[in-house]
Amino acid sequence: MAGAAVEVNGVSRLFKLGAEEVWAVRDVTIAVQPGEFLALTGRSGSGKTTLLNLIAGLDRPTEGQILIDGARVDTMGEGDLNKLRRTKLGFIFQSFGLLPLLSAQENVELPLRIAGFRNAERSRRAREALSLVGLGRRAHHRPYELSGGEQQRVAIARAMATSPDLLLADEPTGELDSATATAVFDLLREIARGEGVTIITCTHDRLVMELADRVEELADGRLLSHEQQHIWGRHQESERGPFRAALPSTGEGAGLSSLVGADTSQFGPAALAAEREEAAKARPSEPAATSDPEETAESAGAGDDPARWARPR
Repeated sequence: MAGAAVEVNGVSRLFKLGAEEVWAVRDVTIAVQPGEFLALTGRSGSGKTTLLNLIAGLDRPTEGQILIDGARVDTMGEGDLNKLRRTKLGFIFQSFGLLPLLSAQENVELPLRIAGFRNAERSRRAREALSLVGLGRRAHHRPYELSGGEQQRVAIARAMATSPDLLLADEPTGELDSATATAVFDLLREIARGEGVTIITCTHDRLVMELADRVEELADGRLLSHEQQHIWGRHQESERGPFRAALPSTGEGAGLSSLVGADTSQFGPAALAAEREEAAKARPSEPAATSDPEETAESAGAGDDPARWARPR
């Protein structure tokens, strides 16, 4: 899998509120390389979420161009936009966006169903995505049975399940405690580096900024130069927080201070391997019969490395 290249060229977005005109984004130009982890920061109302929505094709710019892997997103029709979201793009909403009557696994399976994955493959990918964010044992719980942080992790798993080239996240750590936020974004950073996934996230969270490859700041809809950046510059000048300082320079969440009571072993490949081992012990000696031969073939690949998920052809 290769990450997506994103180009934003002279993009502006004007909203008209009666006789008043509000420029939510003003002449923004930015390029994001494949596999880059970019954090967009700025005060509330600075235009971060609007810019993210424009990149995702959820809104259209008043002026300028937006390209993903050379394709003009700002001029795409709804059919092409739907295809883009099914095959190339994952979105993590600030408000979770989970369906309340579906379980965590069913919520994660939903975009896979829309993308055309068959039952066995949908189930496998959903379980692996939930395990990667430490929720394998909560797969059959509905959103109202989960905490806010757990619901956010389900939303992250849903965005990752389709193995996107580009992951867009709007304040994804807003409901997470510091230890969980660090563990989840350490995992996302490793995915970005190992598989080349491009990540663009809006955030006020210093932990996320420290994990990002690059931080850009918006103010009043405009992109600031690095000399003008205030929020990130202030964070860099201040003393590092105890949660981030407790992390080693390498490793997946290991070394978090025991003071926060975080069990980071619930995240990532280690958790996934443990769940597979438990499932293997509980599995009957003979495979269960299925009426669908294609699903039987797909089930045989359930032990594949989740980092190499393949899209349907």
